[in-house]
Order: sequence, then C-alpha cells, then structure tokens
Amino acid sequence: MLSKKQSQLPIFVINNSSFKSSFFIIFLTAWFFFLFYWLPPTNPKHISHHRTHHLIGNHVINNPVRRQPFSVYIYDLPPEFNLGLVKNCHHLNVYTDMCPHVANHGLGQPLEHISAVSPGCWFATHQFIAEMIFHARLENHPLRTWDPSRATLFYVPFYGGLYASSNFRETNLTARDDLAVRFSEFLKSQPWWQRANGKDHFVVLGRTAWDFMRTASGPDFGANTLLNLPRVQNVSVLTVERNPWRGSNQHGIPYPSYFHPSTSSQMLTWQQKMRLSKRPHLFTFIGAPRKGLEKAAVRDELIKQCGASTRCKLLTCGNGSGASNKCYSPSEILGVMSRSQFCLQAPGDSFTRRSTFDSVLAGCIPVFFSQHTAYTQYAWYFPQDAEEYSVYINGEEGNNARRKRIEDELMKIPRKRVEKMRNTVIDLIPRVTYKHPNASDDGEFEDAVDVALAALTNHVRSILGRELVL
Repeated sequence: MLSKKQSQLPIFVINNSSFKSSFFIIFLTAWFFFLFYWLPPTNPKHISHHRTHHLIGNHVINNPVRRQPFSVYIYDLPPEFNLGLVKNCHHLNVYTDMCPHVANHGLGQPLEHISAVSPGCWFATHQFIAEMIFHARLENHPLRTWDPSRATLFYVPFYGGLYASSNFRETNLTARDDLAVRFSEFLKSQPWWQRANGKDHFVVLGRTAWDFMRTASGPDFGANTLLNLPRVQNVSVLTVERNPWRGSNQHGIPYPSYFHPSTSSQMLTWQQKMRLSKRPHLFTFIGAPRKGLEKAAVRDELIKQCGASTRCKLLTCGNGSGASNKCYSPSEILGVMSRSQFCLQAPGDSFTRRSTFDSVLAGCIPVFFSQHTAYTQYAWYFPQDAEEYSVYINGEEGNNARRKRIEDELMKIPRKRVEKMRNTVIDLIPRVTYKHPNASDDGEFEDAVDVALAALTNHVRSILGRELVL
C-alpha cells in the first residue's frame, strides 16, 4: 500500500524504464529550446548587423559591421524658413526663375533621352539645390526618428541657400540678414537645443559658405551673415563649399549632379556603362573664361592648351546660341566627359565646381589646379590619398600651370595606373550621388546623404566626447 505522499508522485517515476527514457528525451529537448531561444546568442552570425561607415583617415568606407545605430530627428520649422520660400519660387534667385528647379523635391525637371541606361533617373538638377534634396531624402530615411529623446542628430531644414540667392541685391543689410537672425533666435528657443548647446544639430546649405559670411572689411557681393552668428557656429554646417580657413564647423558635401537612381541595380548598370565607355580624348575642358587676375589666368591657359591639342576636347560656355550653349546641356556634358580620360577642373566663381561631380559620374579622372577645389572640401567622400582618384597640377604658385604642358603631364601617367584611377573614380559614383527621395532603401548602396549622416554622427560623438543616449 502506497502512502499518501507516494501516491502524489508522477506516475512515470514509479513506472518502467521505457517511460524513464521518454522523460530523458523530453528533458533534453526542453533544455535545448531554452538555451536556443532564451539565452542571448554568442555567435557573431546571430548578432544583428547594421550597415555602417568606418573612417580610415578621412576616407569613409561602407562595411556591414555591428555598431550602435543612430537616428535623426527633423525639426518642423515655420514655413518662412523653407516651404514658404519655395512657394515664392519666381523670386528665389536674382538671375534665374527657380520654379522649374524646385520641382520634384529639388530634383528639377525630368530629362528625356539623356541615356537609354536607367531611364527615369535623370533630372535637370540645379547645382545650388542640395538643401532641398537632402531634406526630401531625410523625410523618408530609415534612420529618421519622430522621438527627439532618441535622436543622435537634429536636422534643422532651413533653406538658407534659396533665401540668400533671393536677397543678393538687397542693399539694406539689416533686411538682408533678417531671416538669418530670426533663424538663430528660433534655435535658441528650442528645448532640444539645450541638450548639447546645438552641437548635435546640423543644417544643409546648397550654396557656398562665402554666401553666408559677409564681413565689414571685405567686399559686399550680396552675402548675409548667417554663418557668422555665434549660435549658428555651434551647429554643424553641411555645404557644397566650406571656408578652408574659418570653417571648422563646416563640412563639404557634393554638388548634386543629374543622376538620381532609385535602386542599386540602376546604379550598377550606369557604373558598368562607364567602365565600358570608349574614351578617345585624353583630356577635356568644359567651361568659360573668368574675370579676375588669378582665375582668368588659369582658365585662359586651360582653354588655350586644350584648344591647341589634338588630344583635348574643348566645350566652351557662353551666352550665345548654338554650339556655345552646349555646356548647359547635361547630355552634352556627360557625353564629352564619358569619352575622355581626364577632366580639367579649374576653379570657377569660387574654388569648387559642380563639374567635379559630373566628371566622377562620367568616370572621368578629375585634374585639379587648386587644393581647395576638392582636397580641403570633401574629406568624407574622396580617398585621403588624392593620387588614387585625381591628378594635381599646382596652379596656385605664380605661372606654374603655364610652365607645365598639361598634355605632357597626363601622358606621363602609365596606362595601368590610369585604368586603376578610373576604376576608383567609378567606384566613387554611389557615394557622391543623391538617390531619388522616393527610393526604396534596399541597403545595397549608400548615397551622399547616407555618407554624410554616418560621418556627422562620428563627428558629433567625438566633439561631445561621449556616446549619445539613444
């Protein structure tokens, strides 16, 4: 007779050995599921991977490695700072009607027949419109957060470039600076500004820094004082051209070109076309003469040497009709560049040129004549070793550019090295391209916006000296 206590035991404890074997199997199975699903995995293959960017020197590369994710919060600004400006598009630029250019989130008008490759990706994009494209990309970006308490970065979408170009002819300096001053006051009033005194905030400007750094002692060419304001100097400024001497908070971003793919397959198709392109011209120059002693000297010399060489394709710009206007045609520009091995990049109205990024898009190796056309500007985007992707002929020391015959300098470069440089340039195309704002994030290539966000996150974390709490 079993005791009461014994009768309450599970029946398989007192049953035969077959039941004991069944129990052992069930126990092992349960233990396996506990280990697999409950305990955190230690095999790196089971760790969630995020695409990130590592900085090697000043060169950002893409690697799918484990990292702490970052996120971007977008301020909802009063319309006077962005969308209100766009509504007045006929008066956004004293030289041209910007209405066609602000269409399609700043991409401009679609271009037909520019290329049979990747149709629907080509637009007549204005060179000074990056701030609108950047904003549109971030609106749909997978790293956007709607919760400011979880933000690593704070994006303030002020269309300062469009405002600046609309007021170049304003003679009343107080009126010219008015919106910039009100923008500074707006920043001060925001609660999240206080978290790091604005050092985790950033703005994007589609014009050069010089258009926002008017000084009392310098010439007045229509600039305002946005970047001179003490509060704005705490903000990271992403601009198509930074001030190499007074731009410690300024970071160069690419001028937008004409190609805005939505998928990685469209990007790869274009890159392959550029790799296979026949390039009968050794070098090319696209541009017009410039006024001013130094700029005029360099450009005049390039036009002279290119025109005298049977190995150079010269496309001159002007205000006339016919052939002189071909340099304003994207298909003409890319057509000439894609048939050339080297593209001469003389400084324009300022140090930088949109043409630098057109040449990269066309797989044409850029030739620079000033350190400030690319090397001191776009550290986030180009290799630290300039010789990997470009040629430098010093045009800043007297008549050095005149003393050197460009054709001879380029002919000295071995063919294998030229091929390697061109492949590097073509590999750079994705990172200096702005995806279409409606692009699906397929994760296979990162564009100019992705590169900027990753590098800016590293920068902000370094200046704050700590990891921001996500």
